[in-house]
Amino acid sequence: MKNRKLLMIPGPSPVVRSIQDQMGRETVAFGDPEFVKDFKGLLDDLKVMFKTNGEVFVVAGTGTMAMEMAIANTTKRGDNILLVSHGFFGDRFIDICERKGLNVDVMSSEWGKIVPPSEIEKKLNEKDYAAVTVTHVDTATGVCAPVDEIGQVLKKFPNTLLIVDGVCATAGEPEYVDEMGIDVLFTGSQKAFGVSPGLAILWAGPKAMERRRTLGTIPEYYVDFDKWLPIMDNPSKYFATPAINLIWALKESVRIIKEEGLEARFARHRKVAQAMQKALESLGFTLLAEKGHRAVTLSNLIYPEGIDDLSFRNLLSEEGIMVAGGLAAYAGKMFRLGHMGNIDMHDLVSVIATIERALYRSEQNVELGKGVGIFMHEMLS
Repeated sequence: MKNRKLLMIPGPSPVVRSIQDQMGRETVAFGDPEFVKDFKGLLDDLKVMFKTNGEVFVVAGTGTMAMEMAIANTTKRGDNILLVSHGFFGDRFIDICERKGLNVDVMSSEWGKIVPPSEIEKKLNEKDYAAVTVTHVDTATGVCAPVDEIGQVLKKFPNTLLIVDGVCATAGEPEYVDEMGIDVLFTGSQKAFGVSPGLAILWAGPKAMERRRTLGTIPEYYVDFDKWLPIMDNPSKYFATPAINLIWALKESVRIIKEEGLEARFARHRKVAQAMQKALESLGFTLLAEKGHRAVTLSNLIYPEGIDDLSFRNLLSEEGIMVAGGLAAYAGKMFRLGHMGNIDMHDLVSVIATIERALYRSEQNVELGKGVGIFMHEMLS
């Protein structure tokens, strides 16, 4: 009998039944009064939860589209922009910005480490930048950027906006827009919110909205804040068809988060990550991200000597979990394990046990139950 396979990649994350049920509802017209009420309630909740006096946009699209939306509405051709990159997805901003005609400077860290906020401050003193971008959690490296510290630095440069890619962080790592000095935060529905892919969510603080007003007409159409603002104010209006069932699903996700409590959710993600990472280190894996800057939403695990990447991930699949391979220089040297959103203790224990079985089948010297025991002890203490 085949094991049920758990989706444990760095996103999409598993979707719980109550959220699935919302996606399975009979679709209604976007102007249906009950849907309009639900959509407006969702938008209000998102602004309150992530603490901004600006705006929130929920639009059909991907996280990459949200990256473009952030840049399109805050910069113009010829502006200087500073990209702080901790890996593959931080680098994705380069192409987006160069296509926009921006003057791009990049500060890159060694994979597994961060760019120190003090170095960012030094760079900001060299010239005037329209914006700084940073990926809160880069799934290529498992590094969590010190966004709060970077936000404090940016407060010394009031003409420079802070754009935060929260795709693999939002609803898992603390992010409060206005108080942390974030001007634009964006994410996708499929990561720590635990909804299927298809929605881009973007918060634009007061400074970002003021910047948009200064730009006038921008070349972009679909991602223009000004096209969406009337709809976010009154969802009965039309610009482009909303993803009705996904919006219901996101509303259910937000209900779950409110029931758990956002701070409690952050604490749960921290505890799970620390327990998971301690258990996996005990089995011989090494974390790519250095201590103090490890993400809580995923772990990037370098193999012990003697393990073939493709064979091992195939074994994991046979035993019951789907993980992701390493990227760039770490392709073939590590796998990436997501542990975010609404996963529960049953899933997490199963994941550790599955990894132990795959190690055993790889003829590694593994003490079966060791990782599970460490994980359980950490979670129950």
